[in-house]
Amino acid sequence: MVSTVQNVAIDCADAYRLARFWSEVTGGRVDPECGPGDRETQVLLADGPVLYFHQVPEAKTVKNRVHLCLRPEDRDRDAEVARLLALGAVLVGDHRDADGTGWAVLADPEGNEFCVLRSAAERSAAAARD
Repeated sequence: MVSTVQNVAIDCADAYRLARFWSEVTGGRVDPECGPGDRETQVLLADGPVLYFHQVPEAKTVKNRVHLCLRPEDRDRDAEVARLLALGAVLVGDHRDADGTGWAVLADPEGNEFCVLRSAAERSAAAARD
């Protein structure tokens, strides 16, 4: 027997606000039963586990031990980074290399870090050059 990942839980100060940010990031929809002021809110993804936001009293103080890694589907990594910055993310670490490899570390509006990787198309193009 094995376990299935039901959700990825993210502690936060404003569950609904952060769920709306991640809904824009992923294209998933905020659970229609959730609303502003709810202490628990979910983003329902088309594939994969639910993103579950739980309001807690303490603020984030250290680097995440677990984080999400995003791979853009319909744009390149740099265009996705620009889109996420426009949504309210902040660039925390830039590990992109001149040859197109690497990743960018961003933080959501509450400081939770996540990575943006190269798209599948970028990875394929690099492999074809090698």
